Amino acid sequence: MTSTTRTSYRVAYADTDQMGVVYHANYLVLFERSRSDLLRKMGYSYGQMEMDGFLLPVIEAHVDFYSPARFDDLLTIGLQAEFMGKLRIRMSCQVNRDEDLLAEGYTVHTCLSTKSGKPVKFPSTFKDAVEAYRGKTHK
Repeated sequence: MTSTTRTSYRVAYADTDQMGVVYHANYLVLFERSRSDLLRKMGYSYGQMEMDGFLLPVIEAHVDFYSPARFDDLLTIGLQAEFMGKLRIRMSCQVNRDEDLLAEGYTVHTCLSTKSGKPVKFPSTFKDAVEAYRGKTHK
């Protein structure tokens, strides 16, 4: 079972470009907001990860764009997390305005040790928190 967490975000004027639409790179910022929200909802923040001695750098990113978001739109970012082996996790996102799918994509992260800067297996505390969250129903 894969659970989706949802994060709401109202588009700020600073998010838009000269054409009045959300600048393409800002979708990755929306993905990041959603990841941070997911970790908070799991009870396992980025700060806790760092205290536990690891980081989750982005090693791959992809976005498909379907329709533009504009200033003051209320967006919903849906996110699903899935492990891809022992060293990677994929975070898949969909950005919607009401029922309209505006963009979708994903980021892939590896787990790095804060001490060595090298890839390590995900700590069991993190894996357990993700798996427990995935097994629940969320709004």
